[in-house]
Amino acid sequence: MLRHKPPLLTLLLLLISAAATTTSISKQFKEAPKFYNAPECPHTNIHTDDVDHHTDTFDAAVHVAMTLDATYIRGSMAAIFSVLQHSSCPQNIIFHFVTSASSSDASNLRATISTSFPYLYFQIYPFNDYSVAGLISTSIRSALDCPLNYARTYLPNILPRHVTKIVYLDSDLVLVDDIAKLAATPLGNDAVLAAPEYCNANFTFYFTPTFWSNPSLSLTFANRKACYFNTGVMVIDLDRWRAGDYTRKIEEWMELQKRMRIYELGSLPPFLLVFAGKIAPVDHRWNQHGLGGDNFRGLCRDLHPGPVSLLHWSGKGKPWVRLDAERPCPLDALWAPYDLLKPPFSFDC
Repeated sequence: MLRHKPPLLTLLLLLISAAATTTSISKQFKEAPKFYNAPECPHTNIHTDDVDHHTDTFDAAVHVAMTLDATYIRGSMAAIFSVLQHSSCPQNIIFHFVTSASSSDASNLRATISTSFPYLYFQIYPFNDYSVAGLISTSIRSALDCPLNYARTYLPNILPRHVTKIVYLDSDLVLVDDIAKLAATPLGNDAVLAAPEYCNANFTFYFTPTFWSNPSLSLTFANRKACYFNTGVMVIDLDRWRAGDYTRKIEEWMELQKRMRIYELGSLPPFLLVFAGKIAPVDHRWNQHGLGGDNFRGLCRDLHPGPVSLLHWSGKGKPWVRLDAERPCPLDALWAPYDLLKPPFSFDC
């Protein structure tokens, strides 16, 4: 019997498949260059052990919190890279990554970060996503229902108590300015957090007719100039949050949502119910948002008027997905330089 040799393309695909199953996620990304502090940076002398323990120089650092998972790791890598590249004092930045406790990806995610950023000061914290899963109601987009999206509500409980102030960032953004400027956003005497506010947005859209028709609920916003704000970019005073037990206040609204549907948009509305009208504003330059389009079709969008310090692909469309599909939006080209994914057929010896 004659045996035909398999086509070359078939062999190549088999080799790629085998490599994919034996190559860890950390091998998929390039190592980023190391960035150094400018001469005028405060001397913090941060060591790896300082991430877990308070030191005299700990408070001078900029603390950045992000969630981390295998689905969005490519976006997270780009975000980290952009933060470091545009920082005047990159060696004074400490990252706090939160991952799903139920996932088996934690060790691979740690290896990915360590391989691409071997000099980075960071810690990874498990988030008990089972504890919040029972509080989550279905929303208009399944991606919004992931328990890890709710981890920002629990950051004051997850992070060590000596971490008193953080900048929280989503994974679908890049910075083009110094994060220290964002971290320095004034919170005033009593604001728990600062975030970009959009008072021209239709605030009623974020809650159902059931909510607005119930006076005991709609009066929640009485005597508050409540505006929509974006929870993907926040500066949070963790001490004030802990003192006010705001995690529990958010959970109470989530529990009510399970009994009567008062909103549709995942983890955002509980934040609005607790904080809208009570936050400090972040300049809109720190959230050129909506670049991922809306929550349904993810159509291309232009930049908003004004200066740009942060580009945010909030919405359904993500730049790495559109670039891979060879159907990018024009502004996705601004994300591409921060993409650390190795090109196809690039394998380490």
